[in-house]
Amino acid sequence: MGTVLLVEDGITEMQLLTNYLKQAGLTVISAQSGEEAQVKLNSQKPDLIVLDVILPGKSGFELCRELKADPNTSSIPVVICSTKDTDADKMWGDMLGANAYIPKPVDPTIFLQTIRKLIK
Repeated sequence: MGTVLLVEDGITEMQLLTNYLKQAGLTVISAQSGEEAQVKLNSQKPDLIVLDVILPGKSGFELCRELKADPNTSSIPVVICSTKDTDADKMWGDMLGANAYIPKPVDPTIFLQTIRKLIK
């Protein structure tokens, strides 16, 4: 069906989201930091990117802004998936170009509905 780049530094959360995505028939590429995600993006182009906000080094918000500003990655849908769940966080994600914002803990049904809607 498609490939998802999952950028998440928490091992448990990474395993949980990877399982949801694989059960939905998706291929998962994982990265534990914004920098690692950018390295993987140089060699592979996923159909969608799931980003945590709180990451070592560069934040998910910073990475989202860079991805949406780069012509090579600007068309890839970005889903921010974070424990940062205030209206301000959601507005910030929207302003940076995120296509969706899903709060943690993730509801698997909402998560997969959002992913399916964004992967064409």
